[in-house]
Amino acid sequence: MKVILAKHSGFCVGVKHAVDTAMSQPENTYILGEIIHNEGVVRAIKDKGLNVVEALEEVPDNSTVIFRSHGVPENYYSLCKARDIKVIDCTCGFVKRTQKIVKEQYALGRQIVIIGEPLHPEVVGLMGWCDKTAVVISGEGAIPAQLQQKELCIVCQTTFSARKFEKIIKNIQKVCKKTVAVFRTICYTTEERQKEVEGLARTCDAILVVGGLNSSNTNKLYELAGRHCGNVFRLASAEDLDCTKLKNFKIVGIVSGASTPNAQTREVLLKMEENTEVKATTNNEMDDVLAKIDSESKFRKGQLVHATISQATEEGLQILLPFSKKEVALSKDELDCEAYNVADYVARIGETIELLVVELKPSLKLSQKMIKLLQQEEDLRAEIENGKEFTVVCTGTNKGGLTAQFGTYSVFVPAKEIRPGFVKDLTKYEGKTLRLRAIEIKKGAKKEIIASQRVILQEERDARDAARAEREEEFFDSITVGDIVEGKVERATSFGAFVSVNGFDCLAHISDLSWTGVEAVTDVLEIGKLYEFQILKADKETKKVSLGYKQLQPQPWDLVEGKYNVGDVIHGKVVRIVPFGAFVEVEKGVDGLVHVSQISHERIETPATCLNVGDEVDAKIIAVDTYARKMNLSIKALLPEGEKKRSGKTEGAEDAPAGNKRGRTARRTDDDEVSSWSEGSIGGTSIADLLANASKKNN
Repeated sequence: MKVILAKHSGFCVGVKHAVDTAMSQPENTYILGEIIHNEGVVRAIKDKGLNVVEALEEVPDNSTVIFRSHGVPENYYSLCKARDIKVIDCTCGFVKRTQKIVKEQYALGRQIVIIGEPLHPEVVGLMGWCDKTAVVISGEGAIPAQLQQKELCIVCQTTFSARKFEKIIKNIQKVCKKTVAVFRTICYTTEERQKEVEGLARTCDAILVVGGLNSSNTNKLYELAGRHCGNVFRLASAEDLDCTKLKNFKIVGIVSGASTPNAQTREVLLKMEENTEVKATTNNEMDDVLAKIDSESKFRKGQLVHATISQATEEGLQILLPFSKKEVALSKDELDCEAYNVADYVARIGETIELLVVELKPSLKLSQKMIKLLQQEEDLRAEIENGKEFTVVCTGTNKGGLTAQFGTYSVFVPAKEIRPGFVKDLTKYEGKTLRLRAIEIKKGAKKEIIASQRVILQEERDARDAARAEREEEFFDSITVGDIVEGKVERATSFGAFVSVNGFDCLAHISDLSWTGVEAVTDVLEIGKLYEFQILKADKETKKVSLGYKQLQPQPWDLVEGKYNVGDVIHGKVVRIVPFGAFVEVEKGVDGLVHVSQISHERIETPATCLNVGDEVDAKIIAVDTYARKMNLSIKALLPEGEKKRSGKTEGAEDAPAGNKRGRTARRTDDDEVSSWSEGSIGGTSIADLLANASKKNN
């Protein structure tokens, strides 16, 4: 028979600390509740003279009480202080962290949800950190209706099933409409045990689960093993083992809970070895397993031990360890002190200090300062594991991504997790600070954090997009076409100005800046200055808003009345020529028509025979209609009147120029000529000739 002992078996650090502390206390010390859920350990503690009580009221004033690893309600500390009761707090570090989360989140007004067993001491204690208002969920059933419209903070009993926790979280997130802050407060050693048990159960023919029958974490291991193996045996002690049931199994796995002493597991192994039916199928592997558990029950890497200072030298201390009569050297570099002073430690000879087993081979190495460093690191790791952002400096690259260091953990950031989008050159990140969130944390021999910066950057981008979308929604709901708004000119382009209205980018097209047209935006608007604009168009779908500036300015024709009157002489430029006349620009935005009949006293075939675009002329205003936005001009009114006959003949069909084959016998009145902008062309001499003839006549 092959026997496999789970690596993560026996006391966890928190339980061991609580048990060691209790066993080191004098008689008549009180323990609030069983120190751990193990009958053998509880019996040993009682035999030592310690008192186990179930309620704080049972602890006398002016005495000493131990708070076990499960923790207690917050007000117990103040109650003890009021009664002069000395508290020895053995609350597990992971439980303390959960208590802190519950207290802080409750103060923020969130509904606390605890996933765990309602009657478990840890859950009962947590209730006391939120005025007993928490809702406890232990199963995968329906989520209470009262939670569906509240902002939630979810924590978990540290020894709860990780698999069940994930399922409950999914159920909650499906029905709860508001913020759900999830803190995965399961102890990492609990998770490691659960993962290992599942692995063993898949490969072994039978599994033995050793531990107190009322131990929550041990019962979880039993439940998990049963999912993958059909032969799982629950043992409170070696007395519960029936070896005849194991004789036909080739591979047997042994696991034990966090509250199970190694000695209890050893008794099970010894019983298996002594049993003839089992021993017949054993291939010397039992000796190896026993040797392993014996060594682990003495020292193991990462173990906390209490040692006594026996000597102090310039190099450091000599200490005595439990189960050993031989002194062990402790370097001064491994002491938790600002500066090593021999005299200080000589005075402390005989004092007990706590040390961490750092190495076992080639020789035992212990450290005091690493306890603090690792505790700080583990506190951070637990927060990081729950999604807290952390920073590292990139120390290098490899084929797949970036590398860094976080305490005793190596950090790897895959290339695809550096930022949204493809990163071509990884080397440019060397020496740069990375903002990361853990994807996976490996806590075995190779301590590694696989992390992502992309998720943080993407979340921030999504948050910005969501905030912008919300602002846009509010903006479009607050405006209507025709509204007058104030906006700041942010930048100018060849086609218009971008204007910020309540933080939203709008466009004032260059054609909507001036009634007379402009070459550049800056001819009308100044960058950085505030102006009033009119909303011309607002398209919520395309997120585009068009603004007009000229619409709020008077049009040139609005200023004509009173400025230009009939009989006034203007000087302007010919801007365009049409068959029935020429348009002269009086000022920007105001054009007047010189009808073909008002160009010369002589009849002309077309305005182009006398005028060119760009010519500057003087003309007399003969009619103004500001309502219709029309102005009639006359050039001939400023010319000396020439003879109205040519070669002694009156104008008529006989005098019609060669180009006018039909001739014209009918004459039009001046009023007809002024009001009509679409008469046909007639022949005549050029304005230059007329001016020349007039000059000769005057002379």
